[in-house]
Amino acid sequence: MDDIRILAPSDLDTLIAELRERGFRVVGPTLRDETIVTGDIRSASDLPRGIGDIQEAATYRTRQRDDDAYFGFAAPAQSTKPVFFPSEEVVWRGKRDHDQGGHFTAERDTANASPVALLGVRSCDLRAVQIHDQVLAHRQFKDVHYTARRDGTLVIAVACGVPAATCFCASMGTGPRPAATDPQTGQPSYDLLLTEVIDGDTHHFVAEVGTDAGRDIADAVAASKGTAKDQAQAIDITNAAAASQTRAIDRNTVHDVLRASAESSRWEDVANRCLGCTNCTMVCPTCFCTTMSDVSDLAGENAERHRVWDSCFSANFSYIHGGPTRESLKARYRQWITHKLSSWEDQFGMLGCVGCGRCITWCPAGIDITEEAAALGRMSGLGSTASAAST
Repeated sequence: MDDIRILAPSDLDTLIAELRERGFRVVGPTLRDETIVTGDIRSASDLPRGIGDIQEAATYRTRQRDDDAYFGFAAPAQSTKPVFFPSEEVVWRGKRDHDQGGHFTAERDTANASPVALLGVRSCDLRAVQIHDQVLAHRQFKDVHYTARRDGTLVIAVACGVPAATCFCASMGTGPRPAATDPQTGQPSYDLLLTEVIDGDTHHFVAEVGTDAGRDIADAVAASKGTAKDQAQAIDITNAAAASQTRAIDRNTVHDVLRASAESSRWEDVANRCLGCTNCTMVCPTCFCTTMSDVSDLAGENAERHRVWDSCFSANFSYIHGGPTRESLKARYRQWITHKLSSWEDQFGMLGCVGCGRCITWCPAGIDITEEAAALGRMSGLGSTASAAST
């Protein structure tokens, strides 16, 4: 849709109010404990205005910008994943009924299905949502809790103009500007795409309409008409952001390199650095591994089954009768990166990494997935699959 609009910064409050009036829970970036996180947005004052971030391997901190940018940062510390796929949720509840002879009854829990408006979602995180759609909602057996939360979502994406040093979305084809359509389904990726423009004394948002619902919202907030020149300026911003990224993974070779590297000595090297803390999987926007936890009260009258995020870095994750199948950190790291960059493609027809760089930022040991892929490429004899910043 070649429908370009212009929003002033003051229009953000009008936009958020309009979404809330229509019954949407508005979710977007906000500042909490000196960290940009994904949370509920009630007005534009909840957005991290004038706040940027610095991300390096094992390093994260916010900084004060010298302007009033509302989206002048890279990816938030956590993606939108918990909005649709929370870290813990009740699957069913059970109760013993003494009036029925002690009979135990169980009732499936239902997810809160209030419609969500994602405001300010980055391209990498939007692609991660699309990946989860394929994994959790578009196969034979659907995750009913995920689909209940995901249905009716309105997406107001914001193109990224200031990637972090850990970002490599450009090499993964997932950003900084989102594709107009989902590559798997062909459906529109967003309802509105905003690009924040700060040029001297000029501060506004170029809004590109992606759906009729997005046009309706733009009309409701009385967004003025834009031009092809405005759109070209927005594209220039994201092109510059892509060109500034220093980390990369070669999508054309990484699948085969990982398959050929099962016995590489590199796994011992990374295992000597890895703490097995699970941080990388907890912040990853595409990881979906879970375990089940059963709890009951002391009297044994009430019980619940909870689904909880789990990690392939946990020793118990691969436990079967007799012990875990992946006892060493070497085996666990190999499982994780090989799944992300190789076997995920075999399973789902796409890679499981969107290049957000969170696993690099939040790894306390500073392990860099792009450097590990590059090292495996060099050692495999199949050629380097990445260029990585020196760490």
